[in-house]
Amino acid sequence: MPKIFSDPEAIVDDIIRDVGKTLVVGLPLGLGKANHIINALFRRAVADSSIRLTIFTALTLEKPTPLADLERRFIEPVIDRLFGGFPDLEYAKAVHRKALPPNIEVIEFFFLAGQWLGNPYAQEHYISANYTHASSYLLTRGVNVVLQLVAKRVVNGETRYSLSSNTDLTLDLMRARSEGKIAFKLVVQVNSEMPFMPGEGDLSGDNFHGVLDSPETDFPLFAPPSEPVSDTKYAMGLHAAGLVRDGGTLQIGIGQVGDSLAQSLIVRHRDPKAYLEIMSRLAPGTTQLESGTFAKGLYGVSEMFFEAFVGLIEAGVLNREVDGAVLHAAFFLGPKAFYRALRDMAPDQIARIQMVPVSFTNQVYGGEEAKHRARVDARFVNNAMMATLMGAVVSDGLENGQVVSGVGGQYNFVAQAFALEGARSILTLESTRGSGRKAASNIRWSYGHITIPRHLRDVIVTEYGVADLRGKCDADVIAAMLSVSDSRFQNELIKQAKDAGKLPKAYESPAAHRENYPERVVAALKPARDAGLLPSFPFGTDFTDAEQRLIPALLAMKNASEHPLDLLQMAWRGLFTRPDAKADEALARLQLGKPKSPSDRLYRALLGAALAKVP
Repeated sequence: MPKIFSDPEAIVDDIIRDVGKTLVVGLPLGLGKANHIINALFRRAVADSSIRLTIFTALTLEKPTPLADLERRFIEPVIDRLFGGFPDLEYAKAVHRKALPPNIEVIEFFFLAGQWLGNPYAQEHYISANYTHASSYLLTRGVNVVLQLVAKRVVNGETRYSLSSNTDLTLDLMRARSEGKIAFKLVVQVNSEMPFMPGEGDLSGDNFHGVLDSPETDFPLFAPPSEPVSDTKYAMGLHAAGLVRDGGTLQIGIGQVGDSLAQSLIVRHRDPKAYLEIMSRLAPGTTQLESGTFAKGLYGVSEMFFEAFVGLIEAGVLNREVDGAVLHAAFFLGPKAFYRALRDMAPDQIARIQMVPVSFTNQVYGGEEAKHRARVDARFVNNAMMATLMGAVVSDGLENGQVVSGVGGQYNFVAQAFALEGARSILTLESTRGSGRKAASNIRWSYGHITIPRHLRDVIVTEYGVADLRGKCDADVIAAMLSVSDSRFQNELIKQAKDAGKLPKAYESPAAHRENYPERVVAALKPARDAGLLPSFPFGTDFTDAEQRLIPALLAMKNASEHPLDLLQMAWRGLFTRPDAKADEALARLQLGKPKSPSDRLYRALLGAALAKVP
C-alpha cells in the first residue's frame, strides 16, 4: 500500500531518500499537476545545488497577469473569484523571472498559447513533439518520478484513486513500467474538487509510491472561464457542423471553435430547418451539406474533453456507444461548472465517459481493427493560426522559430483522417487577424514555418466557408483557398499565385466569393443571434452579468484604440451618452461609477459609448 503523507516536505524527503538526488520528474499536461509536491521539490532543489532536477511537462497553467489599468480592474476580481486559492507553480515563476538555478531544468512540449513568446529559456528548452511521442521521450530521458493530482473515494472499504483529468501519458508510462521498460515512482496528491472518473485510470492504492492527502494541501482547481463565441467563430463552427455525418465520430481540439461547433451541432439536431435557414444566409448556394438530426448519434474520441462535450451528451447528439462509452478522452480542462457537472453526474451517465491513454485516442495503432470499426466517418476538428494558398497549415509557431503553443495532437489526427475510411481532417482558422488598417490575412502565399505539410491537406474552414483540398491539384487547391479568404486580400493573393506560375493568367475570383467581408458574416448571423440560437456563452459562464456586458465593450474600445480618430469619436459619443441601469452596473464594476481623475472620466466616456451598443 502507498505511504500516506500530510506534509509536502515529508513526501519530498521520502522521494529523495528512495530515488536519490538526480530527479527526472514527469508532470502531467494541464490540470493534473501535483502543485504542492512539485513546489516543495523545486524549493528543495533551489536550496540544495547537489540536487539535479529535470521537470518534463506541458501546458503549464498560470493565473492571468493584467498589464493595462482597465484590464487590471476587470480581471483582478475574476482572478480572485476563480483562481484565488490556486497555488502558483514556482518553477514557472522562476522561468518568467529568468531566475532558474543551473541545477534545475524545465522542459515543455506544449505551451499555453502565447505564454512563452519572447522568453529565451522556455523557447530554448521546448521539445517539438506529437502528443503520442511525449511518453517515449520521457522514457529516453529516464523519468524516475511522476507527480500527479488525483481524486479519491472509498468503495466497499477500499480506497480507490482516479487519475481523473490526466490519463493521457500516465497510463502509457505505467504500461511501460509494467513491461519492465522503465522504473519510476508514481506519487500523487489528492484534491477534493477532482472528479472521480471511471475507466482505466480508476486505480487501487498499490499503484502508488506515496500519497499526499491533507486539508492543508487541498486547493480549488484551475478553472479558466469560457470565452464568448464571436460571430467569426460561430460562422466557422456552423460551416464545420455541415460536414459531420450522423452515426459518425467526432474529435474537437483546443480552442473556442469547439464551443461554436458543439452549439451548431445542437441547433442542427434540435431544429434542422433553423440550421438550414442560418446556412442559407451564411453560405447561399451551398448544396453539399449534412443538415439532418442525429438519429444514430455521434461517438466521441478526443484527446481533450471539455464542457462542450457535456452539452453534446445532454442534447443527445453524442449518443453512439463504443464499448459502453459515448466518449473516450485523454485529458480535460474547463470552468468550475464543468468540474461540478462531472462530480454530480449520475453513475450510469459518467460511466459512458471513459478516460483513456492518449495512445488510444490519438492514433489507430494498437487494436487497429476495433478502432477502424468504431471510428466510422470520423471528423477531426482542430484550430490553426494560418494556412498557405497551397494548403500547408501553421498551428504551433512563427517563422522566426518562436513557439506559440505546440504540435500536440493535431498531426496525430490529420494522420488518422488519412488512415481511416471516410474520415476527414477539418482545420479551422479565422481568415484575418487585426482590424481596420492593421488587418492582415491569415491565408498566405507562403510562410517560413508549417505544422501540417501540404501533402496532408484536407479540409480548411474559415468564417467564409469550406475549402475541400484533398486529392486536388495545386491550381484547384489555390482556387478553393481563395474562396474562403477575405476579399480585402484576394487580389494580392491571386497575383502572387499567378506570378509563381500556379494559377492561369486569366483566372478571376468567382463573383460568389468576392463579398467575403466581416460585415456580411455579422448580418447573416444576426437573426439567429437575436433568436437565442447562437448565444455568446452556449454552455454557461463564470462571468457575472456586468462582466458579460463589459467584454464586448472593452473589445470595441481596444479596436478603436488602434485608430486615434475612431477613439476620439467614441469618446465624444460617450460624453453625451446617458448610461442605463445595466451600463451603470458595468461601469461601477470597473470603479468608474464616480470618476475621480481625468483618465477615469475618459475611460467612462469611452466605455459608456461602447456599452450603449451592447444588446
